[in-house]
Amino acid sequence: MRYTFCLFAVLAFIWLTNSGHYTPLILAFGLASILFVILIARRMKVVDGESLPLELWSTLPGYYLWLLRKIISSNLEVAACVWKGLLSGKHATTAISPCSERIHTNLHSDLGRVLYANSITLTPGTVAIDIDNNSVLVHALTRNGLEEVKQGEMEKRIAALTENRPRSHRPAEQKN
Repeated sequence: MRYTFCLFAVLAFIWLTNSGHYTPLILAFGLASILFVILIARRMKVVDGESLPLELWSTLPGYYLWLLRKIISSNLEVAACVWKGLLSGKHATTAISPCSERIHTNLHSDLGRVLYANSITLTPGTVAIDIDNNSVLVHALTRNGLEEVKQGEMEKRIAALTENRPRSHRPAEQKN
């Protein structure tokens, strides 16, 4: 029930901040829309700890700040590669060395693996192409970018977020 209430709160916040209209009729339409979405989500059985990880809400902002710093530094590295190619009078592709490699991951939860792949893709110069149970196929603009992902700092931060959750909040692992 707490997940339903939190979903209601999140949807209401998003609706109110995006709407900008607070007349009784519009508020009633918003409430009806939110209740309809919650009804559908409960009927689909997707309102649970995996889809709405409440225990992450206090630690996620710290991870997002770290990721923002990583995105900014990666943007600067990509820009440096482009400018290096332009200033040398050659095509920009001479300053890059595209490479792909499958990187092993020790993340066990679906949430952890998805956060990891999305964080890799959000960081300029790297893209997560494929993910399976214990590895992620990463394409990088430079060999240095790939080595940075392989060092595992991002994976350790995500493991601290998702793998240390209490057992009662973890979904049952699927058997293949």
